[in-house]
Amino acid sequence: MQRLLLPAALASALALAACGGDRPAADAAADGTAAPATGAASGHDFSPEISEADFREMVRTMASDEFEGRAPGSPGGEKTVEYISAQFERIGLQPAGENDSWYQTVPMVQTTASNATVLKLDGAGGERELAFGTEMMIGTRTGQQTVSVSDSELVFVGYGVDAPERGWNDYEGLDVEGKTVVILVNDPGFHTADEDLFDGNRMTYYGRWTYKFEEAARKGADAAIIIHDTPGASYGWDVVRTSWSGAQFDLRAEDDPAPRLPAQGWITNEVARELFANAGLDLDEQIQAASSADFRAVPLDATVSFELESEVVEGSSRNVIGVLPGTGQPEDVVVYMGHWDHLGKHEDGEIYSGAIDNATGIAGIIEIAERFATEEPAPQRSVAFLAVTLEESGLLGSQYYVAHPAFPLENTVAAINLDAMSVAGASRDFVVTGMGNSQLEDILEPIAAAQGRTLVEEGNPAGGFYFRSDHFNFAKAGVPALYAKGGNDLVEGGLEAGRAAGEDYATRYHQPSDVYREEWSLDGLIQDLEALYEVGRVLADDVDQWPNWYEGNPFKSARDEMMDARD
Repeated sequence: MQRLLLPAALASALALAACGGDRPAADAAADGTAAPATGAASGHDFSPEISEADFREMVRTMASDEFEGRAPGSPGGEKTVEYISAQFERIGLQPAGENDSWYQTVPMVQTTASNATVLKLDGAGGERELAFGTEMMIGTRTGQQTVSVSDSELVFVGYGVDAPERGWNDYEGLDVEGKTVVILVNDPGFHTADEDLFDGNRMTYYGRWTYKFEEAARKGADAAIIIHDTPGASYGWDVVRTSWSGAQFDLRAEDDPAPRLPAQGWITNEVARELFANAGLDLDEQIQAASSADFRAVPLDATVSFELESEVVEGSSRNVIGVLPGTGQPEDVVVYMGHWDHLGKHEDGEIYSGAIDNATGIAGIIEIAERFATEEPAPQRSVAFLAVTLEESGLLGSQYYVAHPAFPLENTVAAINLDAMSVAGASRDFVVTGMGNSQLEDILEPIAAAQGRTLVEEGNPAGGFYFRSDHFNFAKAGVPALYAKGGNDLVEGGLEAGRAAGEDYATRYHQPSDVYREEWSLDGLIQDLEALYEVGRVLADDVDQWPNWYEGNPFKSARDEMMDARD
């Protein structure tokens, strides 16, 4: 799901920077080989139903060595987008990309920060230099090769949250222009274990580090630094270090409307404690103080200076977009989505096939598309199928789509995301990641009940997984988005078997061992696809239905503005 492309894929990505987005599905692949077989040529006859045999055929193909781990910009990545578009064409979808093609070109920027960068702190404790990797991580999303910050005043802004609907503003009365803000990770409710504060142990949108950086940019800060703590982040410092070192991918600033800081990064908890102590403050006491709506920002009596040098190179990849036009209100659209990219072929020759993550999701949306295309009557609203790139690099393909949608967002009824589907077998539960967000759950609940299943939240709600897959970009823009899949209470073996399957997959996640396996039990996955098809069918046929977020959700105001614009 999230993070970096492997180094072996990077040169290929750059070499393909000038790739166009309007080649037909039957064209040769980028490396000069024939385009991959789509069905009859491979000896497989596809059926119109949601079929285990069809699903297996597509996952087996996309996770094969021929596709080399589906890295964006690589020959395997090009085979992938051509395979997907050929499947869309076989089904009878219409192309909805650029210039009447299947494709949307996604320009990207590769930025590699110098690991010789140091942060210089100057305060009551004297001058202190923080080392890149061991004590801090820093980077830029601006596309600039050099970012200089000199004697920028450090100010602690608690959780860095401005949430009017919750009566919370950590920036109240504060001007941070020319300053560097220091921020806690996660939400106030997590550190206080107060279930009535934000969402308690469950991370909200405001707990994600991406939000905190964006909010600091909106406020005009020079830079933002998050204080790492393992429980709050749900991962250790090694994850921060490895994720923020090496090449980082992003959209070009001109293609992305989200605000950007000149620089942003992390410091270790140990460094933060020393920084606070030098200012006469106790970090634990400040965490408690920041967990109140009455908190006001605290100067840290120190400044930070740095010169960040980065190598910056541009490249591109492609989203694939097909649509089944509606017969009644075709201007309205229901979106099914999944990311096609994975981690490619490593320099040592190992292939990161990404069978579960996310050949399963792409095969799933294709199966649902074929069901829509062949079942009568045809849907009243249009149904779009979006296979996005660069999810593993920070949800960039979906971010670009939302900034440049093929269908206006105010006409987008909902987004349904398929990512890393369960292959452990039928379950009694149906996991809704981010459960309690939107009225889409009200549609899914009776559908799941008819299958004998109960909706449950994810196992680690503090991890903020709702914000770590592609539907999140739709959510931020206001479009209700559903991310649901098979649960852990398996019909065969119960919770114990479900936990064992989850632990087994955890050892394969983002590893070469995430490969297609004949022994997968797919009866539950087929149920998942049937249920998610039914959700979309309800939305596509009930033209008066416009699901919204539940009250108190931070994305509801954006949806309300959309609905007002339609009136």
